[in-house]
Amino acid sequence: MSNGSVLKGIITKSIAGFCYVEVGNAVYECKPRGAFRKSGISPLAGDRVEITVDENKKGTVEKIFDRKNMLIRPPLSNIDKLFIVSSACLPSVNTLLIDRMIAIAEYLDIEPIIVFNKADIGDFQNIPEIYEKIGYKTFIVSAKNNEGLDKIKQELSGVVSAFSGNSGVGKSTILNAILPELSLNVGEVSEKLGRGRHTTRHVELYKAFNGYVADTPGFSSLELTDFNIKDKTNLQYCFKEFAKYIGSCRFSSCAHISEHGCPIVAAVNNGSIAKSRHENYITLYDELKKINSWEINKK
Repeated sequence: MSNGSVLKGIITKSIAGFCYVEVGNAVYECKPRGAFRKSGISPLAGDRVEITVDENKKGTVEKIFDRKNMLIRPPLSNIDKLFIVSSACLPSVNTLLIDRMIAIAEYLDIEPIIVFNKADIGDFQNIPEIYEKIGYKTFIVSAKNNEGLDKIKQELSGVVSAFSGNSGVGKSTILNAILPELSLNVGEVSEKLGRGRHTTRHVELYKAFNGYVADTPGFSSLELTDFNIKDKTNLQYCFKEFAKYIGSCRFSSCAHISEHGCPIVAAVNNGSIAKSRHENYITLYDELKKINSWEINKK
């Protein structure tokens, strides 16, 4: 280990080969040790680390403490809550993307919170009710009109949170409304494409309400295998409304798709489980089913 002061902190930004580590009220620019690169470990925003700092206040990341979870897109670790943001229109609600993100959050033991933005220019019909019925915290807001944001502020208190969702749904706009001192760039939505231009280029943690919040690059697709949901049988546990039915199927190998004697299929048919959730489960299940074993091992 290098000579110098030994400190512990959190990486708030990792960019261009440098990590910016916050220790108390100070931020140190640090280079990771080469051993991390050799071992295939990349320091991420959210990592709790040990650093040494020389007399010129330049630091070296010496140790990355164990992560409780990790997202690959956006590259971020140790998240407590994931705010999954959709909008009323431009772009419209994509329940498959919501359910994909919920599945990833559930698998990584992150609390998913569903946010429906742009309530000032459209409605969401019965979609928020689907997630409220399951038991997820669900907020309908208008960042433009500063409506419904107080509850989000409460959820940010004392935790590490990330905002995710399609480009153009208003993640940065929400954060600017909650934390105007950030002055994050906000992109316009392309009417031709119906999606936003990418305005966030890297992941950065910002101090917020005794915790941290990350603004993250927009995305339109995520691979479940990037988050180690590689075995299709794991997916059932990522849909928490399935939980009380799992283990009660007629066949032990039940995939909960259309099998006779499956209580999950029966619950979909009688309205206890939302049809859209089950349809999205099938779509994600089929994605995992198509992955060959060599592709899994490669990842």
